[in-house]
Amino acid sequence: MGKYFGTDGFRGEANINLTVEHAYKVGRYLGWYFNQKTSRAKIVIGKDTRRSSYMFENALVAGLTASGADAYMLYVTTTPSVAYVVRTEQFDCGIMISASHNPYYDNGIKLINARGHKMEAEVEAKVEAYIDGETEEIPFATKKEIGRARDYTAGRNHYIGYLISSATRSFKGMKVGLDCANGSSFAIAENVFNALGAETHVINNEPDGTNINTNCGSTHIEILRGYVKENHLDVGFAYDGDADRCIAVDENGQVVDGDLILYVCGQYLKKHGELNNNTIVTTVMSNLGLYKALDAAGISYEKTAVGDKYVNENMVKNGHALGGEQSGHIIFSKYATTGDGILTSLKIMEAIIEQKQTLGHLVEAVKIYPQILENVRVYDKKKAQEDPDVQAAVAEVEKELGDEGRILVRESGTEPLVRVMVEAKSHEICRDKVDKVVKVLRQKGHVVE
Repeated sequence: MGKYFGTDGFRGEANINLTVEHAYKVGRYLGWYFNQKTSRAKIVIGKDTRRSSYMFENALVAGLTASGADAYMLYVTTTPSVAYVVRTEQFDCGIMISASHNPYYDNGIKLINARGHKMEAEVEAKVEAYIDGETEEIPFATKKEIGRARDYTAGRNHYIGYLISSATRSFKGMKVGLDCANGSSFAIAENVFNALGAETHVINNEPDGTNINTNCGSTHIEILRGYVKENHLDVGFAYDGDADRCIAVDENGQVVDGDLILYVCGQYLKKHGELNNNTIVTTVMSNLGLYKALDAAGISYEKTAVGDKYVNENMVKNGHALGGEQSGHIIFSKYATTGDGILTSLKIMEAIIEQKQTLGHLVEAVKIYPQILENVRVYDKKKAQEDPDVQAAVAEVEKELGDEGRILVRESGTEPLVRVMVEAKSHEICRDKVDKVVKVLRQKGHVVE
């Protein structure tokens, strides 16, 4: 990870550690950089519903056009729609303005390359160097070379059409709940489900610039759980602010997270001969219960570091068809280059309708293990994790858990934290094993009290 760009873009609180000056410089550099490769760079921009997204959009456009690139505006749309438009309509680069599932006062700038994947680290590093004044100042475009800003809402409509065309069955007769998190999906998801014939019930689809992700969406799934039960719906789907995540709720109001979605869709793809290499890509945070269920189903799996960026890299390298995270970032490589919440919900619907089973029945084979994750604030992440006594405590817990649990201790990528996660047969066992490791961290003086 770079100084500004992490695994999911340049993120921070709007006008605190992500400012309009940052956005302007990102636009300035990208406009100049891609203009070196073509006579007139074409860069497409989308944004979510945060109040600050409009400010950052204007700053990026000013930077891009001042460097001689043309900016094409999708306006409020989802992250996966930007990736789709970039790769299918010959754009040089895509920019999404969003902080995903974060509160409304945060925002982010995500860069997408011409193939619809996250931007290469070396390009992000060059942008960072320009922001910090470590490179020569780049020239302004003048006269006819100054770029233009263009309305490109047609691109969003092309994406909606693509989603509708990707469905293999009518949804007629299905009662579906959608929680749009007052975010990007509010202008897309309902239209797609209505076009496919569902009886669509939508909540949290009235964004006001400050209510994105607030007590709604995939990070507050209890809202949709209650709504599905109260209205006797067949299934529910909750998205995050930029709709690259999806968490589902079954007919009984039970949560179906990313791990369970991977199981349902993996089983379905396997039955249809579409699970490339008979393998699902997960992260190290996926639940032990998923792996045991996949073993029983004869499906292989690979584990990556946390972040859909790493999941996607593995999938591209090895040609896998399905991968994702517990948080609901699910990637179907046949259809998309990023996690896509709406597409994920369509694929779950396909599995339900094709197999004539409820979602609750489709996940019955997976017995999710209780899990406790404790974030421990430390003085030095590296020293804490490499302490021999801490490592000995972790090894002892691993031995005690055996095949009926696991422990994962890792550094946070963005904060001075060591994350201690334990999965086991019971909550009590998890608590005991987490406490054992945290106690050693504290005794050795690593913990900030």
